Amino acid sequence: MIEKLAGEGSISELCFLFSVVRSGYYAWKKRGIGKRGKENAVLKEEIRNIHKESDDNYGSPRITPELKNKGYSCGHNRVARLMKEMGIKGALKRKFRPRTTDSCHALPVSPNLLKDLPKVTEKNQAWVSDITYIKTEEGWLYLSAIMDLWSRRIVGWQVSDSLKSELVTDALQRAIDNRRPQKGMICHSDRGVQYASQVCRNILKSAGIASSMTETGNCYDNAAMESFWSTLKTEMVYRKKFESRRDA
Repeated sequence: MIEKLAGEGSISELCFLFSVVRSGYYAWKKRGIGKRGKENAVLKEEIRNIHKESDDNYGSPRITPELKNKGYSCGHNRVARLMKEMGIKGALKRKFRPRTTDSCHALPVSPNLLKDLPKVTEKNQAWVSDITYIKTEEGWLYLSAIMDLWSRRIVGWQVSDSLKSELVTDALQRAIDNRRPQKGMICHSDRGVQYASQVCRNILKSAGIASSMTETGNCYDNAAMESFWSTLKTEMVYRKKFESRRDA
């Protein structure tokens, strides 16, 4: 920093400002930038580029593997320290979450088939589904999505201003129309009334898809959808102000 500001003040004043011994500054300048310093300079440039390409979303946990994919050898702590020096950071997650699941009903509940399923090795072997919310100036907009557990691709989705069963069934029907899965595939969800509804069960049965639901108190078997919602909101939803549901 002293080197960069050398033209704007005397070295003595700058050393005093940054609490650096004057002789130490000249000794550093004589030695020049070491190997580590040169590596950090290159890493900082790459970090800045990756951060910018992510629309200022990525923090050190996501920038680190991106750097490694480009052939750089660096750890998470080093990347976090360099980002702190540069004054950049990833988008922050928000903790507030309205309730979208109503499992207090008398409708049939499906067993958890996902927990006994071997590792998913191909597409259309298991889907997972969930509902989330998006805040707009008009009120809440609800989003239902179906994810292929193997590819982590969203294969069907629907939005609505209410949590009626059609929100889920329309997303499910869209996924079925898009993928045409073979009979015997699993579709996993929570125990919400939308998924337990007769119309949802009829759509699954007609397509030959087995219904699977999360066990009480176990949220981990639907972690893939939770992770997707987190990314979607952190990188897009929380960074925008939607004037209307249509805008969202």
